[in-house]
Amino acid sequence: MRRILSVGLATTLLLSTAAAPTFGTSGSPPSVDPLAPFTGQQLTWKACHDGLECADLVLPLDYTRPAADRISLHISRRKATDPARRRGILVLNPGGPGGSGITMPKFLAKSAAAAVYDLIGFDPRGVGGSTELNCRTGPGFAVADTRPIDADFPKWAAEARAAEDACQRAGGGIRPHVNTPNTARDMDVVRAVLGEEKLNYLGYSYGTYLGAVYGSLFPDRLDRNVLDSAVHPEWVWREQFRAQAVAYRRNVEQWADWVAARNDRFGLGTTAKEVLGVVERIAARLAEHPVGEQTRTAFDAAVGVGARYRPLWSEIAATVQQLKGDPAATAESGLVMARAARKELRSGVFDTVTCEADWPTDVQTYFEDMRVFRERYPYGFGVARAAPTTCTFRSFTPPEPPVELRRDGYPIGVVVQAEGDTQTQYESGPAMASRLGHSLITVRDEGRHGIYGGANKCVNAAVDRYLVDGVLPDSSSACPGDPRPVTDKPPSAAFVQSYLDGRGIAAWTERF
Repeated sequence: MRRILSVGLATTLLLSTAAAPTFGTSGSPPSVDPLAPFTGQQLTWKACHDGLECADLVLPLDYTRPAADRISLHISRRKATDPARRRGILVLNPGGPGGSGITMPKFLAKSAAAAVYDLIGFDPRGVGGSTELNCRTGPGFAVADTRPIDADFPKWAAEARAAEDACQRAGGGIRPHVNTPNTARDMDVVRAVLGEEKLNYLGYSYGTYLGAVYGSLFPDRLDRNVLDSAVHPEWVWREQFRAQAVAYRRNVEQWADWVAARNDRFGLGTTAKEVLGVVERIAARLAEHPVGEQTRTAFDAAVGVGARYRPLWSEIAATVQQLKGDPAATAESGLVMARAARKELRSGVFDTVTCEADWPTDVQTYFEDMRVFRERYPYGFGVARAAPTTCTFRSFTPPEPPVELRRDGYPIGVVVQAEGDTQTQYESGPAMASRLGHSLITVRDEGRHGIYGGANKCVNAAVDRYLVDGVLPDSSSACPGDPRPVTDKPPSAAFVQSYLDGRGIAAWTERF
C-alpha cells in the first residue's frame, strides 16, 4: 500500500496495561542497575545542522535483556539562549511514526521556549541517523484509484501483503523492538545521560501518543508537556486511520457550504448538496475522460486536501468552476496539491509501529469498509484509510501490548487540537485531554495539523506562557484558525505553493 497511500496525503490505538519491563538478568544482585552502562555514558557533541550539536548514544535493543543486543540513537541539542533562566530540557518529536526530529530545535529556535530550555531533537529508534529499520519496496499490484471497483480489492490486499513480506525480509531481528514503549524508554535514557531529573516534552501528531506513553511509564520523570494534534487514546491504530477519511469529508462539506453562500460568484449551487453534486459530476466525467494529469483520483485528492486549508477555499471553488465549464481545463493549484500528496512515503518504522496493536486479519472486513468509503469518503483518498495495510498481514509478534494511557503523578499538561485536522480528527484532542486531565486549546475553523511554533499567535502565546512560566491555559479554551478568504478572487499559484510550503510542523508530519 506504500505507493497507493502516497497519492492522498497518506496516513498520515485495544488499550491494555503494559508495565515497564523488569530489567536485569537472572542471578543479578538487586542493587545492580542493568541500565547503568547506558545512563552513565559520556556523550561527544559535534557541530551539526547549522548551529545545532549532535551526539550518539548506545541503547539496549530489548529492555528486558539490556546486556544483549545494542542499537544507537542520534540526538541533537540547541542550548537555552538565556542560561540564567534555564529550566531543563525540552524533548521534541514531530510524529510519524518514523519522523526524524533531529533538526526540530531549529524549527523552534525563535520560540520563547528556546530561551529557557535546551531543545533536544532525536531520530527515534529505526529512523535516520539512529540504527535504521529499512524495508524493501514490495511489488505494486493495484492501480491508484479513489473509487476502486470490487474486483480490484484483492489487488490492494495483495500489495499490502507483499509490502509486509518485503519489510519482514529486510527488518531483521530489530523489527519487533521498534515500538512506542521502547522509544519512550529511549527518551528516559536520554534524560538520564543528560543529567536531568525530569524532562519536559513537546510532541506533535503521533508524538502526542509517544508523550502520553512516556508519562504513563515514567510519571515521576515528566514535567511540563504539550501534545499538539493528538491521537485518540482509544483509536490505536486502525480507527485513527478510518477517522482521517471522515475528517476530510467534513472539511469538504464545510467548504461546500461556503461556496453555496457565494453562488453569484462561483455558480456551483445555492446549497452544499448542489455544490457537491457538481463535484461528483466532474469526478464522474474525469473517470471517463481524464485531462492530462487531472484524473478523477487527482481531483478527489485535490478537493480533499484543499478543503483543509481555509485560505485556499476560493482557489478550490475556482478550480471546480473552471472544470465545470471547460472539460479540458487544468487546475494548476489542484495539481500542485496532488503532486505534494505523491511525495508522502512510508518508512519501515511506520509499517512496524502502527502494527504494535492488533488489526483485523480477515480481508473481507476491509473490503466491506472500502465499499462504504469509496462512496462516502472519496476526497483526500479516503478509501485508502479503510483498505488492508501491512498490519493486516503482520508477520511478527509484538513483545508487549500497547501501554494503557493514564496520568498518575505528573503535572497537568496542554493539548492543542484543530477542528479541521485530517491526520488526527478533532475528537481525538478532547479525548486525549480528558484521558490525561489536560487543558485543551481548540483551534477554531482550522485544518492545519501541528499548530504551535507556526503562525498562530494565540496558540503560541498560550503554550509559551505554559512552557516558560508554568501558567496553564483555561481547562478548555479556543483560538481562531487561519481566516477564510476575504475575497472570492482565487489566490495566485505562487501563494498556494508558499502557503503549502509554510505550514510549519504540518509539513513534517502528514500521517499522524
